This record gives sequence, C-alpha cells and structure tokens, in this order.
Amino acid sequence: MEKKQNKIASVLMNLDIAVASAILAILIVLTFLGVIWRYIFDAPFTWLEEVQTSCLVWIVFAAAGAAFRTGNHVAIEMIVDLMPAKVQKIMEWFISIVVVAVVGYLFFQSIGFIQVFIKSGRSTSMLKIPYTAVYGIAIFSYIDMIFSYFYSIIKGVKSEAKEAASSNE
Repeated sequence: MEKKQNKIASVLMNLDIAVASAILAILIVLTFLGVIWRYIFDAPFTWLEEVQTSCLVWIVFAAAGAAFRTGNHVAIEMIVDLMPAKVQKIMEWFISIVVVAVVGYLFFQSIGFIQVFIKSGRSTSMLKIPYTAVYGIAIFSYIDMIFSYFYSIIKGVKSEAKEAASSNE
C-alpha cells in the first residue's frame, strides 16, 4: 500500500515535467513538419505560429515548478555567499518572503487575466483556440511553484551551482 502511495506521489510530483516534456515533443515535431511542408512541399502551415506560441507558453509555465523543485531557477547567490552566516540566514528568509509574495501576486493577477479572457471570449485568429486554454495553465503553475518552492526548502535543495561548488571542495 505504501509503495502504491509513493508511486502516486512521484507521478504527481513529476506531472509538470511530463506535461512540459510532452508539449516540447509536440512543438519539435510540428516545427520539423512545418519546415518540411514549407520548403519541400511549398505548402506552409498557416496556423503553425499560433500553436508554437501556445506550446511555448505551456512549456514555460509547466516547467516552472520543476525548476523550483530542482534548484534550477536563475539566482545570483554570489553576493549572499560573501555575507556572514547569520546574515545569510536572514537573507534566505527575506528571499523566501519575496519569492512567495511575487508568486502570490502573479497568481492573483493571473486569475483576473483569465477572467477577462472568459468574459471576452477571445481566441486565436486562425485556429480559434480560446486564450483561456492558452494561458489557463498559469493559475495551476503558480500553485505548483509555491508547493515546489516550499518542497525545495524543506528538502534542502541546492542550486546546481552550489552543488557543483560544494562537490569540488
């Protein structure tokens, strides 16, 4: 029973990576086919740019939580690392507060943003994909980012740069 729960937890923890990977695969295949159709068959996909843009939005938002969980978000740690240990702890708390505040702010702003798309019924020009489908992932992504951020803090996840530096010592 515990093994099954661990497997379910693992799937849920990596769902964002799976979604981003699947969308990336779709983006690569469609872009490759678009090049073939344009230059070999002289029949470009007129809708391809809309799908590519939507795929990029989904990849970025889907992978953002995973970047928090694995310590791969861009961070400038050099200045904090030069500070005394007590000040570093204070800075870590300050940075955590700022991260949560910014992601929380973006979460609430995205709700209003999506509500505008719902009310207006706006969609892409060629395929008529509702913008709520394109940008709706943002709401889930911000929730995933918050959970992933706290997960990384609890698990003590270090950035790749810090791990590389500590393994060289």
